[in-house]
Amino acid sequence: MDAMGTPTELLLELAASSRHLQDPAELTAALQTGHRIWCTGLADVQRATHADCRGLSDDALSIRCQEAGAPWEDGASRSEAISNLVFALWDASPAAMAYTALERRAGAVGVCLLPEEDV
Repeated sequence: MDAMGTPTELLLELAASSRHLQDPAELTAALQTGHRIWCTGLADVQRATHADCRGLSDDALSIRCQEAGAPWEDGASRSEAISNLVFALWDASPAAMAYTALERRAGAVGVCLLPEEDV
């Protein structure tokens, strides 16, 4: 990411520092920051997963997907299988879990990134 830390480090820190926030403006700012970091982390996982899968046979990729809890579904393309794998790997990461905790914290006081009329 940058000199400040990895997406995992940043999201864990942000989630921890937001645990006791009550001010909606502060939680909104934390959620916006967290979302940007979440996107960076997902992009990192996407790049790494695509690189890791480049040399895999379809059978080996299918096994990798199965092991990650994202089975290669009938009729899905190789690209779709890799995309599902990316999201499964990301969702199971500490960074994604930290962002989910931040979302829940914000939601507990009525804060959401989408305006209510869009939800």
